[in-house]
Amino acid sequence: MTSIDLNSDIGEGFGRWTLGDDAAMLEVVSSANIACGFHAGDPRGMLATARTAVRTGSSIGAHVGYRDLAGFGRRDLDVASADLVPEIVYQIGALQALAAVAGGRVSYVKPHGALYNRIAHDERQAADVVRAVRDVDDSLVLLGLPGSVVLRIAEEQGLRTAREAFADRAYTADGRLVPRNAPGSVLHDPDEVAIRMLRLVETGELVAVDGSTIALRADSICVHGDTPGAAAMAGALRRRLESAGVRIGPFAPAP
Repeated sequence: MTSIDLNSDIGEGFGRWTLGDDAAMLEVVSSANIACGFHAGDPRGMLATARTAVRTGSSIGAHVGYRDLAGFGRRDLDVASADLVPEIVYQIGALQALAAVAGGRVSYVKPHGALYNRIAHDERQAADVVRAVRDVDDSLVLLGLPGSVVLRIAEEQGLRTAREAFADRAYTADGRLVPRNAPGSVLHDPDEVAIRMLRLVETGELVAVDGSTIALRADSICVHGDTPGAAAMAGALRRRLESAGVRIGPFAPAP
């Protein structure tokens, strides 16, 4: 039987401001990328989200990003290594402590937003992220874009890696994500998304925004928690995959 992980970026509220339906999403996905307070999230929310993830059996991942609450971590920043490495360490460590209190454990790291996109091609920042993860715990899995610089460096340095596809995002012909400010970059139709992702799982292929077919191998599929109707989309995706005989399970299960 074919298997795949479903993940979502969650815990992205802050204080009295909430974003997405985390409780509903965690009933569907098998891995939870929990915001660590730099692009979104706060200690109270991180602990609550970790507790829900433990209850639902979802693996816990540190969703680390630039220190950019105002821009939701989606502004490209040229952060010096002397700052970026300890900031990534700080975020992972914070979630590790709160996950432990919740009775769980952080098992992987997924960079967020602009950092995720930057380290797909930026050698220096990619190496900084890998160094931070290895310094904290070299058993952590690094989740990233297939073919990215950061996954190559991670593998060269002995880290386990996992490749990610995005259910609700359009792709360019060269396998990159269409920028969010471009028309059609975010997909909203649950049935379209489910059919698209089933094809990916079964054939390793996706249709790019220009109509061409691209090859893409993934260990995990992401549904963004802040996309309108995200929980319903994730539910439709899971039902479609399971009805086709695909098993849903975490790529980095907690030990």
